[in-house]
Amino acid sequence: MSDSNTGSDSVSDEESIRCDICGDESPSVRRIALDGEYDRLLKPHQVQYACPPCSEKKERQRLGLERGSGRG
Repeated sequence: MSDSNTGSDSVSDEESIRCDICGDESPSVRRIALDGEYDRLLKPHQVQYACPPCSEKKERQRLGLERGSGRG
């Protein structure tokens, strides 16, 4: 898992980036592209970055621990 925020590891309180999932601003966002057999680098798709709460929810859905919207 990696955090992304316009290229630096941390941002000031005045800087933020918008979550592609919920639309809220966050000081950091995540994108899971590789995890075991999960490989989003080979499949064409729209890249989305998620704030920590959305990223955790998406990961639980991907792992089958939570029901989701079927997207992703």
